Amino acid sequence: MTLLSPMWLLLLVPVALLAAGYVVAQRRRTEYAVRFTNLDLLDKVAPRGPGWRKHVPAALSLAMFVLLVAGFARPTAEVTVPRERATIMVAFDVSASMAATDVSPDRFSAARQAATQFVEHLPPRFNLGLVAFSENASVVVPPTTDRPAVLGALDRLTTTAGTAIGEAVYSSLDAIEALDTEEQAPPAHIVLLSDGENTTGRTVEESAREAAARGVPVTTIAYGTQEGVIELQGRQLPVPVDAPALQRLAETAGGGFYEAASGDELQAVYEDIGTSVGYRTERQEIWQWFVAAGLIAALLAAATSMLWFARLP
Repeated sequence: MTLLSPMWLLLLVPVALLAAGYVVAQRRRTEYAVRFTNLDLLDKVAPRGPGWRKHVPAALSLAMFVLLVAGFARPTAEVTVPRERATIMVAFDVSASMAATDVSPDRFSAARQAATQFVEHLPPRFNLGLVAFSENASVVVPPTTDRPAVLGALDRLTTTAGTAIGEAVYSSLDAIEALDTEEQAPPAHIVLLSDGENTTGRTVEESAREAAARGVPVTTIAYGTQEGVIELQGRQLPVPVDAPALQRLAETAGGGFYEAASGDELQAVYEDIGTSVGYRTERQEIWQWFVAAGLIAALLAAATSMLWFARLP
């Protein structure tokens, strides 16, 4: 928390003096009572004192002053607020290795289900596009607010051979650029899910540098395990996930990197990504909370004083 007008805190000096004066006054009252030497008689004739309750209204009044001064100092805090607009491209790996069953029921089915939930929970004003990639990459759905179109396209995806990660990034960047022709375009983000290494097309490093140059972060998800295998022409072919390449892509392009080895983990990754791309952090003034707390303290001071002592503080 920071203060925009810290000079107002100087008003805490008289508040501190007021508190010190109250303490001194209470000590003088105690010294005066001790001068009455016949304590047994004093205990019989003097009414029972209010004890700690007599200090409550004063403490609440001092708290009110402190809170109001803090409010005048205009405190600010970082607040998470939803974005009004953004363009998100989901790049989905449909290579043959996604048929591996190391993730139940298989990588492809679990990934498609998690991606579907990610799409459904994005803010409705976000433009959302879908790129499918295997031996090449193609824009299946250009960025749009039409969620049924994206969900329908996800349902129709099928697996094929090859993995063109670099081409997927380029296709996503071109789709974003074709949509966001405004001088101040909304923020864009690419979310790329893959389980294998780049086998065709432009390199991952080249695409990462291009994404960084265009100012579009690429968040990558390495999905699957090192034990993944697929059956190809009657033999078992290992298809371990290639996390290092995806991590380098994310780091160069200014995005995040995630690893998911199950459907539940992938869903948690998508939820985290949705929070990061759907919200932004901005600094806002929160003085009104301090003023409101100060007024509540003032009301409590008046209420306790009237209830216990039949007078205002």
